[in-house]
Amino acid sequence: MHIQEWLETVPAIAVYLLVGGVIGLESLGIPLPGEIVLVSATLLAATQDHINPWVLGACAVAGAIIGDSIGYLIGRKGGKPLLEWLGRKFPKHFGPHHVATAERSFQKWGMWAVFVGRFIALLRIFAGPLAGVLKMPYWKFLIANVLGGIVWAGGTVAVIYSVGKVAEEWLKKFSWLGLLAAVLFGLGSLVVMKMKAKKAEAAHAADAAEARPEPVGTAD
Repeated sequence: MHIQEWLETVPAIAVYLLVGGVIGLESLGIPLPGEIVLVSATLLAATQDHINPWVLGACAVAGAIIGDSIGYLIGRKGGKPLLEWLGRKFPKHFGPHHVATAERSFQKWGMWAVFVGRFIALLRIFAGPLAGVLKMPYWKFLIANVLGGIVWAGGTVAVIYSVGKVAEEWLKKFSWLGLLAAVLFGLGSLVVMKMKAKKAEAAHAADAAEARPEPVGTAD
């Protein structure tokens, strides 16, 4: 079966649920490739008439907002011990240097860290739970959460769908290239996240070295 024919057999409801579920779980604090799934599903919608981009965008926005809100409540209840537990379960995503990077972002930007975090892989996972741990007022979190969810998820669908429709004939012939581009985009985000984490780890080590008291010399 040709890949295009196979894609046409994918039920629209399955695509909507997958996008909303993955983005929701990622926003809740579980490391998942939400951006890759969203871009891939939007490219699929651009070439398949049975997938409605408006419904797809709405599911993505709903998943982002609901997932972040649940993450906030979990962080509010769990506090610092929650981050320590996540660090043990997911050391590659919630290690001490990752937490340090996210905390500095919140201290610098406040509620805007939630909004900006939508566009940064590391902060997208941290934003909800960390906002709860740091006791950010819920009304501030909610405003930034809703705006960030609409702009990131809705904007991504709008841009990728528009580009996909312009290149629809090309994508129909080379659908696998569109999916490959989405994967490469997600991998690029992962590389940037790891670079930021390494810088944060180096800064954390430098701060710890400065805070360490100098040894007292022995008297002659």
